[in-house]
Amino acid sequence: MSRTFGAVIIGDEILSGKRQDKHFARIVELLAARGLQLSWVEYLGDDRARLTATFQRTLAAGDVVFSCGGIGNTPDDHTRQAVAAALGVGLELHPQGYEELQVRFAGEVISEQRKLLVTFPAGVDILPNPFNRIPGFMVRDHYFTPGFPQMAHPMIEWALDTFYRDLFQPNDARSEKAFLLTGPNAYESALLDLMERIVAAYPDLRLFSLPSLIGQERRHLELGVEGAPERVEWAMAEIRTEVERRGISWVWRP
Repeated sequence: MSRTFGAVIIGDEILSGKRQDKHFARIVELLAARGLQLSWVEYLGDDRARLTATFQRTLAAGDVVFSCGGIGNTPDDHTRQAVAAALGVGLELHPQGYEELQVRFAGEVISEQRKLLVTFPAGVDILPNPFNRIPGFMVRDHYFTPGFPQMAHPMIEWALDTFYRDLFQPNDARSEKAFLLTGPNAYESALLDLMERIVAAYPDLRLFSLPSLIGQERRHLELGVEGAPERVEWAMAEIRTEVERRGISWVWRP
């Protein structure tokens, strides 16, 4: 069974440009190493209403979602509350989360402020945090991690290896090939009929078209497909036959 993987990356500091996002590229890498792909990503600020609406939608969609950020205990952290609202439940001190907190702060007083770190929507499970043992939480194929990459990325990797190993594909199970097309007819509108024909004939492949410009001048068009290696070869052979028939020059993309 195929699954759709998505990511929600949260934080006003990312949207304002004060911090650069370090999650998107790493999530793509973690999935790709397991033969999986990220289908979508959303960047959201620390807006509880918008977060609530987003998680209502994604929880209903059935996607596997990795959410990074906003699960701390400061006033600008809204993810826990937004997820609770999306689920229609309240917040409660998670017993296993509290046990992890006691280990993390052994010998210290667990203040009410620290307890907020493991106050999660009712009914969720904890998501282990190997970095400092302060967990995130998970529910219905959604995994909520801190915004710190050194915490979030091992937590995402753990979730993938624990729950989705049956979906992993060997790296040679999929391939990607493309031509660089040049010439007066090497532009997307002129090749739209060919692209539509390939999409119809190979619905299992992902076709992509990327034009390259220098100023107002077209440099080349990158046209290719991604998917099962044998099917990729067939599709690329069909594309090559047609572009040659139309007098379009091509080279393999490096």
